[in-house]
Amino acid sequence: MFQSFNLKVIADTKFIFFTGKGGVGKTSTACATAVGLADEGNRVLLVSTDPASNLQDVLEVELTNAPIAIPNVPNLYACNLDPEEAARAYRDRIIGPYRGKLPDTVVATMEEQLSGACTVEIAAFDEFTNLLADPRVVNVYDHIIFDTAPTGHTLRLLQLPTAWSGFLDESTHGASCLGPLSGLSEKKEIYAETMRALSDPAKTTLILVARPDESSLLEASRAAKELKEIGISNQTLIINGLMQSYLSDDQLSASVYQRQQHAIRQTPADLKQMVKYSLPFVSYSLTGVQSLRHLFKQDTLPVAEAKMDEKKISLPGLNQVIEDFSANNKRVIFTMGKGGVGKTTIAAAIAVGLVEKGHKVHLTTTDPAAHLEFVFQNSEFNDRLTISRIDPKEEVAAYRSEVLSKVSGDLDEEALAYIEEDLNSPCTEEIAVFRAFAEVVASSKDAIVVIDTAPTGHTLLLLDAAQAYHKELARSTGDIPESAKHLLPRLRNPKETSVVIVTLAEATPVLEAGRLQDDLKRANIIPQWWVINQSLNAAETNDPVLKGRANAEVAWIRKVTAELAEKSAIVPLMSEENRGYEQLKLYL
Repeated sequence: MFQSFNLKVIADTKFIFFTGKGGVGKTSTACATAVGLADEGNRVLLVSTDPASNLQDVLEVELTNAPIAIPNVPNLYACNLDPEEAARAYRDRIIGPYRGKLPDTVVATMEEQLSGACTVEIAAFDEFTNLLADPRVVNVYDHIIFDTAPTGHTLRLLQLPTAWSGFLDESTHGASCLGPLSGLSEKKEIYAETMRALSDPAKTTLILVARPDESSLLEASRAAKELKEIGISNQTLIINGLMQSYLSDDQLSASVYQRQQHAIRQTPADLKQMVKYSLPFVSYSLTGVQSLRHLFKQDTLPVAEAKMDEKKISLPGLNQVIEDFSANNKRVIFTMGKGGVGKTTIAAAIAVGLVEKGHKVHLTTTDPAAHLEFVFQNSEFNDRLTISRIDPKEEVAAYRSEVLSKVSGDLDEEALAYIEEDLNSPCTEEIAVFRAFAEVVASSKDAIVVIDTAPTGHTLLLLDAAQAYHKELARSTGDIPESAKHLLPRLRNPKETSVVIVTLAEATPVLEAGRLQDDLKRANIIPQWWVINQSLNAAETNDPVLKGRANAEVAWIRKVTAELAEKSAIVPLMSEENRGYEQLKLYL
């Protein structure tokens, strides 16, 4: 169906960026590409700017922010830039002069505005710009490979004139990420040169990495459109983890294969027009140089070589999570996690489980693909279950309109353009959606509310800071409704609210979920359960490729249970996609 990915695709470009949602295999693909190009005699620098980077795990070598030679791969050098550390230094540089001169609440607001994903990403951009713009680095290497590319939103911010003006030092508009570029004016020309290099197809190739599943392909489509908008059009798509065959007498093997093929048939139209390649679903963990060398050879490795130990880890199932919530009378339950880990299905299964225990439940989601309708299609609901869907686009549009109507009379065209772009940030979407969630919770006083997807700790702290700022200065923009003000303290009450972190037993989803938990803890919210979803280790299969991957999950399951989770449960990868109320009961 697709050509196998090969290095000739990117042989002529100096800068190669890999992008895609968490868990699709960006890092392993970037590492395999770097090893392959170096093996062909090219001098290669591999750079990660991912806050949840596992570059050192894949290459099996300790990395710093300075390039080092990779053992056993002549010509390959790698470094792991730490955008979190860069963001901390960035915040201190901007906020330091104001400490002791402005009220503590104002400083707290500034700090939280500069603590979100947008600031981390811009700090990461600042770090790799130093590489891209330094001839002493660029001229030494034939290829510079970046594991994780900036989003279209970040790059659009960098192109707006107001981003570089003093406007940012003195203006804000309620709870958002406004101001992430303050204090960078001395780098404007370097950034402009970097942008020119990124949009030059002779210099740069952007590789979108996706899994053969619908949510991953939709995210790749969104990223492709965003990046084309700002001129990065030299794009290639890799479908990673594509099963080459299946065992006809193994139900799980056949099901995974057929689901992948169905997802590929549903590929968004814009991706269908793109040059596409595939990489195989492999039986082994993609760590270590030798394993990386196997990937482009389309090798799956025999089970014996994959070092199978046949060990299964016994953990409670989802029924124990539901039993805990029922017994302890939880009233608000959030499922959280990165895209593609199955939050919506887990939220639906928890809701059904609580209904089966006699509770009245309201289930709500922000899934833009209306996945709840898909999960419950053609089924009759129990009369104790109600469902709603919050449309993020509608909520963001309403929030944008509210904010802009209050500031438009005071700002010029350039400043308004900056605020409009700032209102496209992930934080703005979370704030707008949280306000809608708060209304649902407020109106469902006699039901347990199960919410699929929740705001991060950063967003909750941003809302808190905005409240304090509002009281301090009697500001009138970005007002927080009473329902949201009342919900904030409820979220911190463990007797009333529980957060369930959903992950997969793979490197990136676990590392990103750990960062999410740390973020929530900053806001004094402690997740009580982790659910390891779609686990091959917990499933039954005789397929040697799937069994190899089941073995590779063991290390990540142990990391969750031993280091990260207060309580953990596991849900096996199932041979059928369970749709409808009755089918969801199979999770219990």
